[in-house]
Amino acid sequence: EWHEARLGKPSASNFGRLITNGGKPSTSADKYISQLIAERLTGESEPIFVNEHMARGTELEPEAREHYEYITDELVEQVGFILHDSREYGCSPDGLIKDGGLEIKCPSNNTHVHYLRYPDELVKTYYQQIQGCMMLTGAEWWDAFSYHPSMEHVLVRVERNDDYIKLLKIEVEKAVALILTEVEKQNGLRAKK
Repeated sequence: EWHEARLGKPSASNFGRLITNGGKPSTSADKYISQLIAERLTGESEPIFVNEHMARGTELEPEAREHYEYITDELVEQVGFILHDSREYGCSPDGLIKDGGLEIKCPSNNTHVHYLRYPDELVKTYYQQIQGCMMLTGAEWWDAFSYHPSMEHVLVRVERNDDYIKLLKIEVEKAVALILTEVEKQNGLRAKK
């Protein structure tokens, strides 16, 4: 259901492919838009290669969520894919908390140490995704949380940036308009044959 809900739709985890941290259009936007058009035309999502770090992250996420709840005394609500009112783009938060949210990362040893040394790098790496989640949920803040079972955690609260969100929304909606136009055009060509 999760794969079906996001099929052919821009997702916050990939908003970095549409816009840079600085608010400029990304050079990788065209390739990402083509991927989403293909998903809509075929009804199939691009296969995702799961490496050992991704598998480890999926396995550790429940433990990380429990650890976050313990250290913050906050209850994390798990949710599925949240769609924008247009139903054309969305996000998959790792959790919602009152007026905020949570992005969990369970990276490799060296990446986690990098975040321990430079916590702002955790935010910088996932900035578009975090601001996108706030755009879609209306949250005022989002916690970026890097977890490793053998090391200290990294927790950085990110405040909502409405100026950035305006630019993000422009790029996402531009991509959606292009996807819809191209899908309609391709379906029209197919119907003529």
